[in-house]
Amino acid sequence: MTEKKLLFEQGPIRPPNEARSLLLRVTRNCPWNQCLFCPVYKKEKFSLRSTGEVKDDIRTAREAADDIKALSWRLGYSGSVNNEVVRYIFEDPGYSEAYRSIAAWLYYGTGACFLQDADNLILRTPDLVEILEFLRKTFPEITRVTTYSRSRTIVRKSLESLIRIRNAGLDRVHVGMESGYNPVLKFIRKGVTAEQHIEAGKRIIEAGLELSEYVMPGLGGQSMWKEHAVETAKVLNQINPHFIRIRSLRIPERAPLFRNLKDGSFSMQTDDMLVEEIRLFIETLDGISSTVTSDHIMNLLEEVSGKFPEDRDKMLGVIKKYQGLSESERLIYRVGRRGGLYSSTDDLTRDPAAFGKIEALVQEVSEKDGVDGVERLIAQMVDRYI
Repeated sequence: MTEKKLLFEQGPIRPPNEARSLLLRVTRNCPWNQCLFCPVYKKEKFSLRSTGEVKDDIRTAREAADDIKALSWRLGYSGSVNNEVVRYIFEDPGYSEAYRSIAAWLYYGTGACFLQDADNLILRTPDLVEILEFLRKTFPEITRVTTYSRSRTIVRKSLESLIRIRNAGLDRVHVGMESGYNPVLKFIRKGVTAEQHIEAGKRIIEAGLELSEYVMPGLGGQSMWKEHAVETAKVLNQINPHFIRIRSLRIPERAPLFRNLKDGSFSMQTDDMLVEEIRLFIETLDGISSTVTSDHIMNLLEEVSGKFPEDRDKMLGVIKKYQGLSESERLIYRVGRRGGLYSSTDDLTRDPAAFGKIEALVQEVSEKDGVDGVERLIAQMVDRYI
């Protein structure tokens, strides 16, 4: 095996819940690429990959999958891609990263495939249909195919086109709504309106596709947080997507919004302010059957997750419990959460030793650099995940 064998192209990002999916790149980068909060794809040119290129990559991925199963047989594991097979591949420097990604996909056995990059519905419908049909034929074991798209692109697709795409093998579309409040959408240069979000979301669902909408608490800053929370919830109430995914705002230096942060034209919400904003957002959601998820370390309260309407009170209870903690307990929880030790406020009492270590760290940093020093520590810990 050489580094040049069985290579195929993969993009830089995918949704957290697609971490164990087969990743195949259909387009390169983002056709819009102007959102102030987004650090990805900046200075990169968008391009469409040809159907021939993508189909070649699918063939290569198939060849890699078959080769890995053959390796399993040679190693005496009867085609099973187990710990020993994966370890063999990952420890041999001759295998490419793309090849290793196939090994990981087979190991986890999710049957899921995610098509990269930012907006694949921008492809001509016949081209996307051809790619999807070829993918399903080449990988009959695939059980779910998903992709990113933008509301502005979706509203330009007819319902008939979206149904064709669904029938060809696409199951789910991830849309970065971010906000349902037009002044926020305009400020962050999203290039779409709340009305277009609603139209696009309804059309995806009418076509029989699953819809996953991403919202970004904090994007309204301290000046528009209430309107951002309420109007975003109202837009989602009209769409009723299958999934609502919470992604709290973080602003790395490479994001254009960082300049607004530095010059004072944008003021970030604190963690405690964000919790109150999310409380208002959850309270305003109504008449939907969506599943809310907080499946990212950037979210302070991972347990604000569940199905509407039955889990609404449970989610609000998680928020109330955090808000009921003392100031010092909230600070310790925030450090523990950002450090990857805590996923629930219940963790504060489950491990007294960990609590004591975090408490000592907070006290040490506070004595040396003050409260601002503790806040910088927390920011550094969470920003490493961006």
